[in-house]
Amino acid sequence: MSEQTLSLYHFPSCPYCQKVSAYIRQNEIKGIELKNIMDEPDFRQELFFLTGKNQVPCLVIDGEPMLESDDIIDWLVQNK
Repeated sequence: MSEQTLSLYHFPSCPYCQKVSAYIRQNEIKGIELKNIMDEPDFRQELFFLTGKNQVPCLVIDGEPMLESDDIIDWLVQNK
């Protein structure tokens, strides 16, 4: 994985988040800060500030949000 700052906004019961999390685990990708928006209201506010919505999963790459699980996985495939 490159030296980019990565954060993943998620919540565990979301099936799209589970899909991204499974890919991260299976490929042993390190260096992604996990931000559970259900456990931490501040994370939910951060996500809304970044995207204008509370849609998860959202991978933030150096401050730029990426939504949609397939897009996130595609990015991880290309950049891991």
